[in-house]
Amino acid sequence: MPETRGIDHIVHCVHDLDAAVARFAALGFTLTPKALHPFGTGNALMQFHGNFIELLAIVEPEKIAGAAAGGFSFGAFCRDSLARREGMAMLVFESHDAHGDHRDFEAAGLTTYPVFDFARKAKLPSGDEAEVAFSLAFVTHEAAPQAAFFTCQQHAPEYFWKPEYQRHANGAQAIAEIVMVADQPGEWRGLFEGMQGAGSAREIDGGLAVGTNRGQVTVLDAAAFTARFPGERPPPDREGPVFAAAVVSVAGMDAARERLAASAIATGESAAGAPFVRAGDAFGLVLGFAPPA
Repeated sequence: MPETRGIDHIVHCVHDLDAAVARFAALGFTLTPKALHPFGTGNALMQFHGNFIELLAIVEPEKIAGAAAGGFSFGAFCRDSLARREGMAMLVFESHDAHGDHRDFEAAGLTTYPVFDFARKAKLPSGDEAEVAFSLAFVTHEAAPQAAFFTCQQHAPEYFWKPEYQRHANGAQAIAEIVMVADQPGEWRGLFEGMQGAGSAREIDGGLAVGTNRGQVTVLDAAAFTARFPGERPPPDREGPVFAAAVVSVAGMDAARERLAASAIATGESAAGAPFVRAGDAFGLVLGFAPPA
């Protein structure tokens, strides 16, 4: 497989951050303390080994600014996403050079924007605070208004990644897969190969699979998505491809099932025989579990 950009995290937009934190804690996840962004959003994270889930809410709407000419507004995109529904709005890939990513995306003919730099305070396990900083290179597609992508370069990773936040009662280890739904999955090969490199995407039954250095992105048509997650259907008002599921690898399926059972939250069973939390119980995103690769 060519050199690719691994999955760094997902942006999962919710209306009530406290309620989402409580729900995911009940499912056996450890969450970081809540944090504020300088542009009106707030978050709490589920850190794994190398990537994470970001629960994000609008907490100071007065601080959200629209996009400048030729730019991209993270806050406005999340606000507008939540105006439609809760769920995953953005997929983020790792970066060691956001400006280099921006140049690569331009060269590939993708719609990209000036690199966005920002910093915020993070609470450490000790209770102390430290500043973490990031540079983001965004990509959008005019035919995918309900999905956005970016790469995330961390400038103070020693303050961000903490083992104490990476131990989960359900054994979660990493985001293994992101599942999108699109009417014609094969049409999105160019977008993903523009971000991940030629040859990173391959056709599969009912869709497209995109390999990365950390995890896979799968694009399925609606029928294949429902066949994989029985009883689940993509949003009826979707326009273009949408993020529909995230699959987390766990250290042991038996322990994960026990924790899910203890949560008293009903789960489904995927076509592969693995448990998943339904979108209606996970704030608009099907949450699947899988053994380690």
